Amino acid sequence: MKRITEDERLLGTDSPDRNRDFTHTDPWRVLRIMGEFVEGFDTLAGTGPAVTIFGSARVREGDPTYSAAVETARLLAEEGFAIITGGGPGLMEAANRGAREAGGPSIGCTIELPFETGANPYVDLEIRFRYFFVRKTMFMKYASAFVIFPGGFGTLDELFESLTLIQTGKVHNFPIVLFDSAYWAGLLSWVRDTMLPSGKVSSTDIDLLTFAEDPAEVCALIKASYTERQASTDRRDVEQASASNLRRATEKEQPE
Repeated sequence: MKRITEDERLLGTDSPDRNRDFTHTDPWRVLRIMGEFVEGFDTLAGTGPAVTIFGSARVREGDPTYSAAVETARLLAEEGFAIITGGGPGLMEAANRGAREAGGPSIGCTIELPFETGANPYVDLEIRFRYFFVRKTMFMKYASAFVIFPGGFGTLDELFESLTLIQTGKVHNFPIVLFDSAYWAGLLSWVRDTMLPSGKVSSTDIDLLTFAEDPAEVCALIKASYTERQASTDRRDVEQASASNLRRATEKEQPE
């Protein structure tokens, strides 16, 4: 019998407890959601620079894309990035495998599903979630970039949510690298030929996407972006410190 997940209970209008004790179940569910946020924040707070890698759970070892995901994660881990994935099979497994091979942090944010298989064997740090939206917050909050390999609806969900966060100014200086431009060509054509002419997106929105064809290119793009981001942060810190020092000096010179 199919097991009902917590996400299904939360979103369902016909769940068994919806009419029986609605006022009791949903408030407690909020506390459970808060607990997931706290656990995720507490576990990942000391991660350091990280890259979240997405892709299909259906790709198996022996597929060229699987090998590319292993190599991409390995190169990024060698540059000091932790690797975060959904912790499942397929390309998530490949990315965790590459991180472990390089001796880097290999993190899996797994999710409760009706027929779950558990974390893949290359996850060294697993955080289990009941709710997709909490899990997606962790993917974004602790990453310096996304690498998106070919995937299905779940992968597209992460892609478009990250684009929306950047488009609306919630996240800044965050590269989104799509691996294998041939796979994404049809989607990009639809965005350019349908959404753009009808005014649903702008050309600057499309420019948020970066394409790469090999692992070394992915690593170089992300390393350059991270270096620039750190330099920008350092400059801002210096400017703020200088402004603060000037303000204090000016205040001291004011006559009483």
